[in-house]
Amino acid sequence: MSAAAPKPTESPSLEPSCRDTAAHALSIVRDGVITGEGPTTKGRVHFSRSLDADDTAWCSRILTATAVNDQPVSRAEAEVLFEINEAATERTDNGRFDDLLAKAVAHYAASASGLKVPPRSVALAADTEIESWAPSYASKVNSEMLEWIAGQMRGKRQNNRRLMAMVATFLGATALPLAGQLPNVFDIGM
Repeated sequence: MSAAAPKPTESPSLEPSCRDTAAHALSIVRDGVITGEGPTTKGRVHFSRSLDADDTAWCSRILTATAVNDQPVSRAEAEVLFEINEAATERTDNGRFDDLLAKAVAHYAASASGLKVPPRSVALAADTEIESWAPSYASKVNSEMLEWIAGQMRGKRQNNRRLMAMVATFLGATALPLAGQLPNVFDIGM
């Protein structure tokens, strides 16, 4: 969250008690991004289909709430983040949402692959480098997770360069069968 962005008014419905309610709270942020209306946009000018620093701050607070901080990011939460990414055609958050999305997806993929992940407050923090905790080789990540990520990215308008770089890092020589599918998902400069 940038220093210039005021803290949004708190809403009790956006304070998650578990990963399911966190996914629901993220869907409320998504709806606010799409319509420019709702509890996450109160008290400020918000255009439809735009994502600003306040929207990203909402996502970050939801994802790192005390009730879910020590649990891995869930598939449902990651899917809603992908929906927010797709819905936001205008961005004014200096790339923070892209970073948050990449870290949240890596957190989910690593944990679903049986790897230990740090608490969300550490892993998703703006000043934490994803490389400090995320797996750096596809051999450590379940191929189903890589295919799921590729499927989420396939045919989308919004290209998340941070996420694409993470997936490209995951794809080493150990993931050659999946690598053949990636040019259809995104252009990695080949």
